[in-house]
Amino acid sequence: MSSKRKDEMQSGASGAGTVPEDGVAAGPEDGVVAAPVHTPVAGTRRAAEDGERSVRRLSLMRSAEAYDRERLGYRVAKRAFDIAFSAAVIAVGLVPGAILCAAIAIDSPGCPLYGQRRVGRIGADGRPREFTMWKFRSMVKGADKMKDELMASNEVEGPMFKMRDDPRVTRIGRFIRKHSIDEFPQFLNVLLGDMSVVGPRPPLPEEVAEYDEWAMQRLAVKPGLTGPWQVGGRSDVDFDDMVRLDLGYIARRSVAMDLKIILQTVAVVFTGKGAV
Repeated sequence: MSSKRKDEMQSGASGAGTVPEDGVAAGPEDGVVAAPVHTPVAGTRRAAEDGERSVRRLSLMRSAEAYDRERLGYRVAKRAFDIAFSAAVIAVGLVPGAILCAAIAIDSPGCPLYGQRRVGRIGADGRPREFTMWKFRSMVKGADKMKDELMASNEVEGPMFKMRDDPRVTRIGRFIRKHSIDEFPQFLNVLLGDMSVVGPRPPLPEEVAEYDEWAMQRLAVKPGLTGPWQVGGRSDVDFDDMVRLDLGYIARRSVAMDLKIILQTVAVVFTGKGAV
């Protein structure tokens, strides 16, 4: 090897990994090629925790779906009943519903029907599916914007809001809420397949954002117009008890249990027990 080549190699070796006095690192044109630098960790702790939560949630939902797939007969019978029952209720309640809409509009300005975004069951991808749930309006117009001011008066522990003497409720609203008449437009949601007649009640998106993995399991099945919470005490039951009731229903649900809950709901509608 020539003496000139040796001098170039020695010069390159002695200069590798050094920074000139002017603070500018030597570049490729100076005979030094910088080694690639890889960042081993990216994002934030919150992002990592959310990712782990999504994995656990997806595992739970897939387990529930696998259990559902083994109960094809029950699911077919349940959907057939949902379609027939909701269609019959809509047909019978069309005229009374129109009269109630007129009374609501007279009592309080605004549309007598109220649509609100709710969370249905968790999809196969582990993400919550939202839909518009319908009610007869029982509160004043713009009630949602007033909710933040009333959060200090929330009477239920956990990610849900209940207030026995809610100032947003109208005169007619108090009656239809007591007897669950405000929920009747949800038979349209049942007919469309967003909901079932019996199942866990659909929560608000902001409530689901506060769910842990245990509470998230109640979203493993299609939400219902009525369910174990409705007949087990309604607003007299706190959030954790509601989740326990829902998970118990999901584990043991059957055609017989659904019919039993429907009959119990009829009694609750007439007595108004547990309503706010």
